[in-house]
Amino acid sequence: MDSSRARAPPPSPPQEDIREGKIYGNVFAELESIDLPLGTTLRSVYDDQPNAHKRFMEKLDARIRNHDREIEKMCNFHHQGFVDAITELLKVRADAEKLMGQVTDTNRRLQDAGREVTAQTEEVIRCRIQQRNMTTTVEKLQLCIPVLEMYSKLKEQLESKRYYAALKTMEQLENIYIPRVSQYRFCQIMAETLPKLREEIKEISMSDLKDFLESIRKHSDKIGETAMRQAQQHRTFISAVQKQASLGCAKPLYSLNGRTTLQHNGLVAGDAAEEEEADDEVLVLTAQDLVDFSPVYRCLHIYTILGDRETFENYYRKQRKKQARLVLQPQSNMHETVEGYRKYFNQIVGFFVVEDHILHATQGLVTRAFTDELWNMALSKIIAVLRTHSSYCNDPDLVLELKNLIVIFADTLQGYGFSVNRLFDLLFEIRDQYNETLLKKWALVFREIFEQDNYSPIPVENEEEYKSVVSRFPFHDAEIEKQPFPKKLPMSQSVPQIYIQVKEFIYASLKFSESLHRSSTEIDDMLRKSANLLLTRTLSGCLQNLIKKPHIGLTELVQIIINTTHLEQACKYLEDFITNITNVSPETIHTTRLYGLSTFKDARHAAEGEIYTKLNQKIDEFIQLADYEWGMAESDGRASGYLMDLINFLRSTFQVFTHLPNNNNDHAAMSGKVAQTACMSACKHLATSLMQMLLDTELKQISMGAIQQFNLDVIQCELFASSEPVPGFQGDTLQLAFIDLRQLLDLFMVWDWSTYLADYGQPTSKYLRVNPSTALALLEKVNRGMKDTSKKNNIFSQFRKNDRDKQKLIETVVKQLRSLVNGMSQHS
Repeated sequence: MDSSRARAPPPSPPQEDIREGKIYGNVFAELESIDLPLGTTLRSVYDDQPNAHKRFMEKLDARIRNHDREIEKMCNFHHQGFVDAITELLKVRADAEKLMGQVTDTNRRLQDAGREVTAQTEEVIRCRIQQRNMTTTVEKLQLCIPVLEMYSKLKEQLESKRYYAALKTMEQLENIYIPRVSQYRFCQIMAETLPKLREEIKEISMSDLKDFLESIRKHSDKIGETAMRQAQQHRTFISAVQKQASLGCAKPLYSLNGRTTLQHNGLVAGDAAEEEEADDEVLVLTAQDLVDFSPVYRCLHIYTILGDRETFENYYRKQRKKQARLVLQPQSNMHETVEGYRKYFNQIVGFFVVEDHILHATQGLVTRAFTDELWNMALSKIIAVLRTHSSYCNDPDLVLELKNLIVIFADTLQGYGFSVNRLFDLLFEIRDQYNETLLKKWALVFREIFEQDNYSPIPVENEEEYKSVVSRFPFHDAEIEKQPFPKKLPMSQSVPQIYIQVKEFIYASLKFSESLHRSSTEIDDMLRKSANLLLTRTLSGCLQNLIKKPHIGLTELVQIIINTTHLEQACKYLEDFITNITNVSPETIHTTRLYGLSTFKDARHAAEGEIYTKLNQKIDEFIQLADYEWGMAESDGRASGYLMDLINFLRSTFQVFTHLPNNNNDHAAMSGKVAQTACMSACKHLATSLMQMLLDTELKQISMGAIQQFNLDVIQCELFASSEPVPGFQGDTLQLAFIDLRQLLDLFMVWDWSTYLADYGQPTSKYLRVNPSTALALLEKVNRGMKDTSKKNNIFSQFRKNDRDKQKLIETVVKQLRSLVNGMSQHS
C-alpha cells in the first residue's frame, strides 16, 4: 500500500468519473457492512443507469485487488514473529510433558492422601447441615406448636359446643398465630378451614335457636300458668288483707277495687304465713327455671362476634311474630269449657313473659317498641277472639269464670309493663253478655217458680212459719199480725221466691262487677241497671207470658194482681239491699232508681185486661151455644138455657172475686175495683154480643115470636145486673149496659113507631138510644119474617086484611127510617 502511494498520481479523471466513483464507493461501503440488507444496495446499482452491472463488476474487481495487496503486505510484516514463536513453543513442549507427568503424580498422591480427609469432611458437613436443619426445625416448630395447640383447642371447643370460646380462638388464630407461620401449607389449609368452621358454628347456633324457639313454644303454657298463678296468689293475699282490714266495721264493706293495697298488719299471723308460703312457692318457679335461655344468648353472642347481629335480630323477631300469630289462634271449641280459655291465656302470658325476659336479659335483641308493637297486635286479636267466643257462651258461670281469667290475665301482663286498659273495656262488653246470660237463666228460674205456684194465699200455721216467710220477704201488716193462727198471707208462694231470686241475681251481677277497677258509684250504677233489666225485661216478660197462658184462670189472675202489688212494695227494700252492698248513698245525684214500680203496674194492668178478655171469651163461648128459632110463632115463655147458664157462670165467678181473702183495706179496694170493672166489662160485652146477634147480616128474617123470646133473655140479663153481682155499683149503673137493647126491644114489642118517629132527636125521647139504622135493619128482618109467616097462613082469610094494614104501616115506617138514615149520612 505504501508503494502504491509513492507512485505518481494518475491524471485527473473527468467530473463524471469522479461522481461515479463516489457512488460506487458508497455501494461498496454498504456491501462491506454486515448490518445493511444487500437487496436494497444491489437494486440501487442495477437501477441506476445502463451498463451499470458491467461498470460495477469492474469496480468490484479493482476493489478486491486492493484488499488482496493490503493483506499480503500485513502477512509479510508479521511472518518472522510467527516463525520465532513456533520455534520457542517446540522448545517448551518437552518441559511441559515432563511437568505434566510430575503434576499427574503429585495429584495422584494428593488424592490418595486427601480421600480420607474428604470423607471425614463430608461427614462433618453433613452433621453440620443436620444440626442446622434441626435448629431451624425446632425454631419453626416452636412457632407452629402454639398454632396447632390453638387449633386443637378449637376442635375441643367445637366438640364440647363452646362455640363462643371457639370463635374467640379462631380470632386469635387468624390475627396472631397463623400470620407467624403463614408460609406453611398446613396453615394455609387451616386458614381456609376457619371460615367454613364459622359458617358451621352459625348453622349449629341457628339450629340451637330453632330448638329453643320450639322449646319455648311448648313451655309457654307452663310459663303462663305459673305467672298467672302468681298473680292470682297476689290477689288472694290482697283480698285476705282487705277482709282482715274490714273487721270491726259496723256493717260489711265490699271492696270492689282489686288493686287496693293495704298494710299486712291486719292479717292474722297464721293466714299471713300461709299466704307468704304460697306466694314463695309460686315465685320459686320463673321463666329461667322452665326454659334454658342459653341458646339464645349463645346465638346472639356468636352472631355479634361474626358481625351479623342484625340478621340474627331480624330472624328472631320474625320467628317470634310467627309464633305470636300461632299462639293467638284459639281452638274452635274454646268457648265450651273454662279450661279452653285458661290454656289460651296461659300460652299468651307465657309468650310475653319470655319476651319480657329477653328484653331485660339481652341488649337490643328485642326492644320495648318491638314488644309494644307485638302486644298491640296481640291485644287486638285477643279482643276479637274473646268477643267472638264469649258470644257463643250461654252459661253465666262460665262467663264469670272467663271474666276472672281475663282479670288475672290483665293483672299478670300489667305487672310486666303491658297496657291492659282495652281488656278492661272489653270486660264491660262481656259484662253485658254476662247479664244477658243471667237474664236467660233467671227467666227459666222465674218460669219454674210460676209453674210450681198454686196461686193461693200462703197459709201459716204458727209463729215459726210466719217468721220463716217474713225473713225471706219484707212483709209487714199490722192487721194480719193481730190475727190468730192459723191465718193466710195475701200473696202466694211465688212472691218470696221471686224476691229471693232477684237478690240472688244482684249477687251474681256483683260477682262480675268486682275486680274491674271501678269506683263504688260505678258498681252501684251497674247493679241497679242490671236489676232494672231483670225487672223490666225478664220478670216482666215472664209475668206477661204467665198471664197469657190458657190454664191461668180468673182466680189465678186476681192472685197475680195481688202478688205484683206486694212485689212492687218490695222494690224499695231491693234498693236498700243494693245500697248496703255498695255503700253508695241513694241520695247520690247519679244514682239510678229501680223501675219495678212501672213493671209491676204494667203486669197488673195486663192481668186485669186478661181477666176481662177471658170473661169475654167465656161469654162468647156461651153465645155460640145459642140456638134461636128465628121463625118461631111464639116464645117459650122462659129464658133460653144457654143464657141462664151464662148468668149462673157470671154470678159464681163474681162471687169468687168477692170472697177472695182481703185482709186489709188496700186488697179489698183492689179486688173490688177489679171485680166491678170485670162485671161492667162482661155486661157490656154480653149486651154487644146480643145486639150483634140480632143485627147479623146472615140473619135475613126474624119473627115476632123470636123477638119475644129474645126479650125474655134480655130481661134475665137486666135482672142479673140489678141483683148487684158485685157490690159497689151505684143505682142502676150496671143495668145501663143493656139500655140500648132494652129500648130497641121495647120499640118492637110495643110497636110504638109513631112515638119513636115523633120524638126522634129530642133529649127526652123514650127511645133515645135506638139508632135509626139499627131500627131499620131489624125492622126489615121482621118485615121479611112477617111476609113469610103470611104465606104460610094464607089459608086463614080472616087475617088477610090485618096483615095488609100492618104491611102498609111497616112500609111507611121503613121509608121514614130510611129518610132519617139518609139525613144522618148527609149531615155527617
